[in-house]
Amino acid sequence: MNLPNIITLARILLVPVFVVVYLLPGEWGYIPAAVLFGLAAFTDWLDGYLARKLNQTTPFGAFLDPVADKLIVVSALVVLMAHHSNDWLTLPGLIIVGREIVISALREWMAEMNRSGAVAVSILGKVKTTLQMIAIAVLLAQEPDTSMPLVIGGYVLLYVAAFMTLWSMTLYLKAAWPTLREGLMQNRQR
Repeated sequence: MNLPNIITLARILLVPVFVVVYLLPGEWGYIPAAVLFGLAAFTDWLDGYLARKLNQTTPFGAFLDPVADKLIVVSALVVLMAHHSNDWLTLPGLIIVGREIVISALREWMAEMNRSGAVAVSILGKVKTTLQMIAIAVLLAQEPDTSMPLVIGGYVLLYVAAFMTLWSMTLYLKAAWPTLREGLMQNRQR
């Protein structure tokens, strides 16, 4: 266990805390929940930076980091979709959650095929994640009133992130297609 892995575990532990704070009755929990989410999002950058800087990358950290990322994003989107209860938030939320499931499965399968490098994280994925985190933090900090400019701005950012989500998923699937096709051909020959 090293410092980057401890930070990643702390990010996972922040998930139920920010969800509970957000779901407490009244509006007072919005800002604290957004701050906790923002702290968790910052640790996403911090643990990776420290792992590289301190030369402490580990297979456990490589496994745990994306799990922590998906837990925090999916948890936030689920509570936001439930709290906002509208199609405007549900559509990009479902696109983002669906993409996370598809890409997680794709990465796992590619790793089993010893071709995980074909679906490594790209700069597009990092930009998408940054926009997604900002949009979620903005939406967590506000009451779900679609007449508020910050809520509308959060929705717009979430739609941009959802578009980038589909774009990056397409690029990942395109990169993995030769391996996927090879796997399909092997299954047909059996």
